[in-house]
Amino acid sequence: MTNSSSITQFLLLAFADRRELQLLHFWLFLGIYLAALLGNGLIITTIACDHHLHTPMYFFLLNLSLLDLGSISTIVPKSMANSLWENRAISYLGCAAQLFLFVFIISAEYFLLTIMAYDRYVAICKPLHYGTLLGSRACVHMAAAAWGTGFLYAVLHTANTFSLPLCQGNVLDQFFCEIPQILKLSCSHSYLRELGLLVVSVYLASGCFVFIVVSYVQIFRAVLRIPSEQGRHKAFSTCLPHLAVVSLFVSTGFFAHLKPPSMSSPSLDLVVSVLYSVVPPAVNPLIYSMRNQELKDALRKMMTGSFPAAIKGLFSSAHCFTLSDLS
Repeated sequence: MTNSSSITQFLLLAFADRRELQLLHFWLFLGIYLAALLGNGLIITTIACDHHLHTPMYFFLLNLSLLDLGSISTIVPKSMANSLWENRAISYLGCAAQLFLFVFIISAEYFLLTIMAYDRYVAICKPLHYGTLLGSRACVHMAAAAWGTGFLYAVLHTANTFSLPLCQGNVLDQFFCEIPQILKLSCSHSYLRELGLLVVSVYLASGCFVFIVVSYVQIFRAVLRIPSEQGRHKAFSTCLPHLAVVSLFVSTGFFAHLKPPSMSSPSLDLVVSVLYSVVPPAVNPLIYSMRNQELKDALRKMMTGSFPAAIKGLFSSAHCFTLSDLS
């Protein structure tokens, strides 16, 4: 029996015992990580340096790409290093930092996706009020609220989780530090306090989900009333990528944490955790660039001759994203 004061490190779940499979995991995660860096980096650079994309929708998309980069960078490099060096250990402080950053970024991303649903609702259902409801000050305040709420949420959960006495060893059944896995190591009934916070979190997440669903019901009703086929296509091209990202994020996250115990198995849990923590940051840029014609045109322009100028513009205040550009 040990307690949290004597724990100096945790042991993460290994993807495989065989060296060949460990190296396969390393190269697979490296490919996914590089794809996420490239995709999100291109979106950030394109939005920042293309004046035509200086609108609220792309401002929020830029924030989403920043969060995706932070999310995948929090867990994937450590997992790759562990596989490469045949090591499962993560320090106590490293685990706390990883949990804090992951909860912070995931929470902020979910709140930001809710805000993006509101942005699309106003743009399609109340276009005459779009400039008033989503001016530059309102956009900054909403983005700051998403980041700030995620930060406070992470502080609360991290402090509460790591204040629990741990006496069930230091082995985590996950390839990164996660609240439910740490709670399994607790030997005190005080873990019910964290479970209560998690229940409140589920209700809050459900409220955001209901808001997104109601918003899109109104959006689709408005889009179907548009007489022009071109107008309907343009409306769908801006809404469907966001809806696909929300569906991927919510479905994998909810299934990972709310699936019945009868469906739980080490291999299934590992696959599901990868689907909700690693895959979305890598595929989100692809989802947005496939359906959004404006973004595709800007990316094509940057890749076919304007890339050096765009990089140069990234460091020029005359060409990069400014808050006054939001309209």
